[in-house]
Amino acid sequence: MFKIIETRELAPGIKRLVIEASRIARRHQAGQFVIIRVYEQGERIPLTIENSDAQRGTISIVVQAVGKTTRLVNVLEAGDAILDVVGPLGKPSEIAKFGTVVVMGGGVGTAEAFSTAAALKKAGNHVIAIIGARSRQLVILEEEMRGVSDELYVMTDDGSYGEKGVVTDKLRDCIAGGRRIDLVLAVGPIPMMKAAADATRNEGIRTIVSLNPIMIDGTGMCGGCRVLVNGESKFACVDGPEFDAHQVNFEVLTQRNSMYRDEEKKAMEEFESEREELIERIRSGEMRECVLAGGGK
Repeated sequence: MFKIIETRELAPGIKRLVIEASRIARRHQAGQFVIIRVYEQGERIPLTIENSDAQRGTISIVVQAVGKTTRLVNVLEAGDAILDVVGPLGKPSEIAKFGTVVVMGGGVGTAEAFSTAAALKKAGNHVIAIIGARSRQLVILEEEMRGVSDELYVMTDDGSYGEKGVVTDKLRDCIAGGRRIDLVLAVGPIPMMKAAADATRNEGIRTIVSLNPIMIDGTGMCGGCRVLVNGESKFACVDGPEFDAHQVNFEVLTQRNSMYRDEEKKAMEEFESEREELIERIRSGEMRECVLAGGGK
């Protein structure tokens, strides 16, 4: 069991959880993720580690409530616990002094990009951060990203905050303005990452995307997270999650991510009917006793 020691709502439906996981915190590097399972019969889902504190023995994850399990996670509070947290998984981000790097976060992708932006800044790069959301109330981690970047641009689809448009609009502006860009990292919805790849391909700008396909075991055994990169099958959990954007087949990625929409809809309906029972089980006295005994350390 892994005890939740702190929670904070960042935006409607988006929550940050700080979890006791000392072994993971000691080994975490930028770009890696964990796979969590909330309860015994629950599904396993991948979540990027937004931040870690080795001294405190904690990791932070940011969760957007879009499906059954993420909705369940987002009703948990400090003192509750998660049954399994496995990680850190995946290859770390490549961190070096590239020069000028653009780090783009679309929606909750901002949380996924944060740790890499911080590491790139620490390595001596000039970091241009571009974050975006549908509206002002959904913009997350603005001040955190400002603290690890040299320039920060905020984009909103409706123009209610920052500049009106999407993050790739600002990327194209930077390119059109003649700025030298040595590396682009794009993290967010598939259409956004594809648009970033399209914007940089003809310019020859190295572009990295962080993929989050369906995962089950996180070890490359199940094949659920298969992606097509440069015409070859790769597993996002062990070969990624970061790949060369210009080599990713986004069409295949989109198709695979939409394979289980009917099952996801059914799971959501079941969740609504059993929600209170699940929460009660997670908060049962037996689970709390295990957590207090130090099971998450």
